[in-house]
Amino acid sequence: MSKSTLTGIAAAVIVIVSAFLPWLTIESKHLVFTGLQTKGSNFGEPGKLNIILAIIAGLLFIAQKQWAQRVNVFISGFLIAWTFRNMILFARCEMGECPHKEIGLYLSLLGAIVAFISVVTQKRKV
Repeated sequence: MSKSTLTGIAAAVIVIVSAFLPWLTIESKHLVFTGLQTKGSNFGEPGKLNIILAIIAGLLFIAQKQWAQRVNVFISGFLIAWTFRNMILFARCEMGECPHKEIGLYLSLLGAIVAFISVVTQKRKV
């Protein structure tokens, strides 16, 4: 396996782990949200899709086939778009109250960006 393949797999694992870490805190209501636990809000559970997309991307990194590399470009692109959407959704200020962004939100975005870069720089089999 090449370095970009291993880096992509590591980035997918980071995205999965970051779904369980705190994404933001609202200090006035004493709430801590993760990607999977957003009780007390209307955010839903965006970490589930992060985990599913990261697992698919990791499996496609392992596959080492040309079709898998092409599909992985789409999956990783969708993963980065979804995590950017989560960043915008979770980090916005609402009714004069700005939440405190935590490490999980940043790690999720960083992992998605690294996974996408790894897909793009992966060696193609001709």
